[in-house]
Order: sequence, then C-alpha cells, then structure tokens
Amino acid sequence: MQTKKVVDHIVNWLKDYAIKANINGFVVGISGGIDSAVTSTLCAKTGLNVLCVEMPIHQAQSQVNRAQEHISQLKERFDKVSDTRVDLTPVFEEFKSSVPKSDSEAKLNLSLANTRARLRMTTLYYLAGIHGYLVAGTGNKVEDFGVGFYTKYGDGGVDISPIADLLKSEVYELAKVLQVPDSIQNATPTDGLFGDSRSDEDQIGASYDELEWAMKMKDLGKKSDDFSGREQEVFKIYSRLNTVNQHKMIPIPVCEIPVNLI
Repeated sequence: MQTKKVVDHIVNWLKDYAIKANINGFVVGISGGIDSAVTSTLCAKTGLNVLCVEMPIHQAQSQVNRAQEHISQLKERFDKVSDTRVDLTPVFEEFKSSVPKSDSEAKLNLSLANTRARLRMTTLYYLAGIHGYLVAGTGNKVEDFGVGFYTKYGDGGVDISPIADLLKSEVYELAKVLQVPDSIQNATPTDGLFGDSRSDEDQIGASYDELEWAMKMKDLGKKSDDFSGREQEVFKIYSRLNTVNQHKMIPIPVCEIPVNLI
C-alpha cells in the first residue's frame, strides 16, 4: 500500500466533503484504540476544526490513559484540535436502573454493551449539532463489512467513514506514518464495551490477521471444506458472523406497497 498517498487521499476526501457540505469541522469519539486515533489524526490533517471526545463508561484506566495521551499529542501538533470529556457513567447507571431486566445474563450483558455505544453516539451527535460539525466514524473494513463487529446505531451511526475501506493491518500502517502514540499502536484491540479486559479477539474468536485472511478467501469464492484445522475454524467464524450481521451492512428493508393497493 502506498501509505502516504492513501493518507493524502483520505485527508483530501474529508476536506472536500466537509467544504461541499458547508461544514467546518469533525467530531470524533476517542477510545484509546488505533481506529479512533488514526481517524482523528486524518481529520486534524484537513486543517478544519476537530473536536475529540472522551466518553468513559466504567472505562479501564489504561484506555483512558491512551486516549488522553493521544489527544494531548494531537493538540500539540494541530492548532484546530480541541477536546471535551463527557462522563456517561451516571447516565448509563440511571438507564440500567430504569429498564426491565432480562432472565438471560448473556442477552442482558450484550444489550447493555450496545447501550454504551448508543449513548456515545447520541453524545457525539449532540456535540456535532451544537458545533455544526460532522460525526466521523472509526470503523475499518473488517469490522464494518466483514464480521459486522460494531453496534447498529451506536458506533455504526456516523456521517462519514474515512477508514472503512481499509483493513485493520492497513490502519496500523497509516498509524505509523501519522505518528500515532506507540502505546496505542501496541495495545491489544478492544471495544471496551463490557467493562472488563476482554479483547476483540476474545469476543470474535479470531485475530484481525486471521479475519483478513478469511475475508480474502471468501472473496475468492472459497468454502470451509477447502481448509482444515485452524484455517477451517477461522473461516467458519468469519462466514457465520458475516451472515448473521448482514442486517448491519445492508440498507434497512422497506416494505414497498404495490401501486394497485394505493
């Protein structure tokens, strides 16, 4: 990949889109992870305003530290970067106390994890609204179009997606050129939605390198019977998630009324 040219292409695309939309800035949720760090840096390189937003909900201190390190570095490098912190922990706890509980602990935990992402989406759009900015998404190609590893109407609710055509490995390539802090480049990927130390790989059952391989194999028309051992296991994981999460990747189904019924 021609990394520097890709960076320039994305930065120009972001700036052109914002100017045509008569918008003078971006809002980016900063998690302490690689995707949000790369996305916010790309936005900052446009020369437009960038508001970096921390939205902790019982967040691990290591994630908070990485997010703050990145924001501090970004503000030193770019004049039009600002930041704000919205502690959503009290909001999340109030929500939990106000809704019915579930008999299934697994379903309850997943619903609450998705609720965290949706509270953050609501916060980003509130801030985008009062500043007149665009919400920049941080999803990459494997997450958004491979396994659907994101929350519908949560981190999937954005205005623009600057890195959604990049594989995770390519995001890391950009991170080096963009001088993203080493602490973030070396951190184990996690969505941080469960309030514990589980990683993305723990949840998915495969690493991003493995998922990228499976994504390429599926694009080539391969089947699970073409592989054995760990490769077959990974291919089945990818194929299952790609199938069950199609509802996130395709437009909302619309029931079209026949003309003769109108």
